[in-house]
Amino acid sequence: MRLCEFEDSRVSGLEPLSLTRPVFDLLCGTTTLYEKHRRAFRPSSMAALVRPQLSRVTSADHPHLTVNVSDWLLTGAVTLVNSRWLPPRKFVPPANKEMSCLAMIGDEIAHAVLQPRDLADCTPHTLAECLAEWKQTLPTRPAGGRLIARPWDLIEFNGDELHADFLLTPHDDLEGRPSTLTLVGSSDLLRVDPTARIDPFVVADTTNGPVIIGRDAVVASFTRLEGPCFIGPRSEVFHGNIRAGTSIGPNCRVGGEVNSSILLANSNKAHEGYLGHSYLGEWVKLGAGTHASDLRNDHAPIAVPMDGEMVSSDLQRVGVFIGDHAKSGVGCRLNAGSNIGPFAQLLPSGSLLPKLVPPFCSVEHGRLMDCPDPSALFAAAARVTARRGDEFTEYHQAMYASLFDRTAHLRKVAVHEAEMRRVRRAG
Repeated sequence: MRLCEFEDSRVSGLEPLSLTRPVFDLLCGTTTLYEKHRRAFRPSSMAALVRPQLSRVTSADHPHLTVNVSDWLLTGAVTLVNSRWLPPRKFVPPANKEMSCLAMIGDEIAHAVLQPRDLADCTPHTLAECLAEWKQTLPTRPAGGRLIARPWDLIEFNGDELHADFLLTPHDDLEGRPSTLTLVGSSDLLRVDPTARIDPFVVADTTNGPVIIGRDAVVASFTRLEGPCFIGPRSEVFHGNIRAGTSIGPNCRVGGEVNSSILLANSNKAHEGYLGHSYLGEWVKLGAGTHASDLRNDHAPIAVPMDGEMVSSDLQRVGVFIGDHAKSGVGCRLNAGSNIGPFAQLLPSGSLLPKLVPPFCSVEHGRLMDCPDPSALFAAAARVTARRGDEFTEYHQAMYASLFDRTAHLRKVAVHEAEMRRVRRAG
């Protein structure tokens, strides 16, 4: 099977997380959407159609993927899979590769089997028109599974995906558990990689789901892990209270209380402070005592600033969504439903910070401010990544520089509106 990931127009609904990566690289459970698609279809070769501004970074991060090459689509039957699709647990790939057919969730394409004749005019720039035409002309069937529409969907589905990944991922049976770990619940739902280090006085509670500790992870004393949860490879947990529904990606540093949240690779929340029902991008750093609210005092549904308007989540618990390389200073207080863009710089003000901080903006003394030049931010990112043995590549810098240019108007409008609100309050 030849498999091609594609991004439709609704990936913008997953900002700020989707601003700097293809959606299939988002983590849910113990694996990314990309890894779930590979597991579901077991393809012999893979390609991807992504937004042009992400093409170089995607090629660098996935060297085995053929990215944005239209000719690849014309060499045989192809299964296209929507990057936002979460496959069902019991998924059977389509058996007939010779007949074009769309697998639908509502009015959206989850995946499709297509022939070269269907793909003759398909490019990253014409994909939206092709999707609309296929829905009008090709036979359809139900797909099963789910399509991610908003960042909080990933949080809502994370517990189920932790269960599913635990059951679907083959693993060797380990003899017992580390003698330093105290287990509450079934040992059948505990998986600790032999290379992980578990200090004394660590509790794992599998009463409500699996606890999974990855390769070379470190869990320090006086930490409690409540399943379902996942501690990713090389991540460290310091005196933490990791609540159910949490996935910590590779190479993170985490402390304090984390509840029903997802952290992508290399993010730091190493100190005390609360983080609930939130999603952090890569290389995010939350200073000591940073707290992120996830519940209104009146328990009303939480609205999130998205696409230039306040979008109701219809959920009582929604935390914060933070883009890559954003940083908060010591003692910051983040409001429930905050949207914090990549490279945002947050300083404490003694009160709740703005719910919308566009990419490259800063909050200083409670005031939202624009960034005139991102070069200092890029230099800091290069230093931070080098400390972890990683590299801030020219591809990543070019992508972030493009994002800086594309969001200039958004920053200008947000800063102006924030200043008008401040003046009205002062008056």
